[in-house]
Amino acid sequence: MRMMKLVVPVAVAFVGLMLCTSATYGKPEYAKKENQKCVYCHSKMGSKEVMEKSLTEAGQYYKAHNHSLDGYKK
Repeated sequence: MRMMKLVVPVAVAFVGLMLCTSATYGKPEYAKKENQKCVYCHSKMGSKEVMEKSLTEAGQYYKAHNHSLDGYKK
């Protein structure tokens, strides 16, 4: 019985944490590689899902040129 008093709250907290966290699909290594912030390539509008899909001109260039900003002129 003492074990149940510990296990149940821990299980509820764990399930709540899993439901409230969102998966991230971004690539922080791209930001580190290019020494730029995420908003350099992604327009800052709406939710994270919208931000992932709405690329700036730099982001479109980066995507089209094999994940490289070499040769990009702002």
